[in-house]
Amino acid sequence: MNPYIMATASLGNHLPDTEDLYTIATQEIVSQYGKDYTWEIKTTVMGFIGRDVAVALVEKMQLPMTPDEYLLATSEVLCKLFPTCKLLPGAERLLRHLHSKGVHIALATSSSRENYELKTTHHGSVFQLFKHIVTGSSDPEVKHGKPAPDIFLICASRFPEPVPHPSSCLVFEDAPNGVKAARAAGMQVVMVPDPRMDPLLTQEATLVLKSLEDFKPELFGLPAYD
Repeated sequence: MNPYIMATASLGNHLPDTEDLYTIATQEIVSQYGKDYTWEIKTTVMGFIGRDVAVALVEKMQLPMTPDEYLLATSEVLCKLFPTCKLLPGAERLLRHLHSKGVHIALATSSSRENYELKTTHHGSVFQLFKHIVTGSSDPEVKHGKPAPDIFLICASRFPEPVPHPSSCLVFEDAPNGVKAARAAGMQVVMVPDPRMDPLLTQEATLVLKSLEDFKPELFGLPAYD
């Protein structure tokens, strides 16, 4: 059995459905400067920690502001949006199933601790199922954001029982940068990409699904759904 599951920014973003909220907030900010936050730009920063997103977008979109000013502006918008997050289809069922079968699950999200708390405002009971949570934008041990493997390796190291090998970990992701990070860590990856994603950006994943509802745990040696 594959005993270690890491719900990352993917399952993290496939638990509370936050990607559209990030898009709304970003577009609200860049619209002030006549800019359009396109899907092509978005795919290049998906999975990044907050600071890296700010640096990249200020440069790519030539925004007349510093990364710190961008972070402050978007955080004010997101503080209002995050508490409206809803769970995506299949996420709660999967987590409760894995937890009931004694599978070790943890969350590694590129969000800050503050944003994580806002996103999970109405879903506390689900997130209590995780053994531990790593918030990449505020965890001092996460020195490099995705596509570096840091966040996954650190998350794996914090399980109460040692992980025998990185390949014993199964990561759920939705972002190309997250898939690259998980593969760089030597882990298996199930990708649930946005339907607009270029298929070429999904090729590194171990398995690609349209929805978490389509996931069959037994394919990875995990207990099948009852």
